[in-house]
Amino acid sequence: MAEANPSGPLRTLRLASLGEGATLLLLVLIAVPLKRMLGLPEAVSIMGPIHGTAFLLYVALVIKNLAGGRINSRDTSLLLVVAFVPLGAFFLGGWFRRKARVRLESAPQDQPKDDLP
Repeated sequence: MAEANPSGPLRTLRLASLGEGATLLLLVLIAVPLKRMLGLPEAVSIMGPIHGTAFLLYVALVIKNLAGGRINSRDTSLLLVVAFVPLGAFFLGGWFRRKARVRLESAPQDQPKDDLP
């Protein structure tokens, strides 16, 4: 069964990647300094689980896209390695655009092609 919008799952994965990257930045650049410099361990106690949840959701979406055949094992490795690199998620924009463009170009001609992330 063909997907109605072939770039939809990639868009969701891209948003999850950005969310994971943003929560990591908030944790490292705001919560940890608040804990260390101002003695507010609550900042890490709140932001840590939020980032952990975002990370697990991102990994689950990567695996789901691999299982669905939307990405290959090489792409999966890239996406998972980049998740461990600070700011890595923010450098994946071009990768996601290229993937979406390829999927849209290979989609049947009767589908709109203006749905790039």
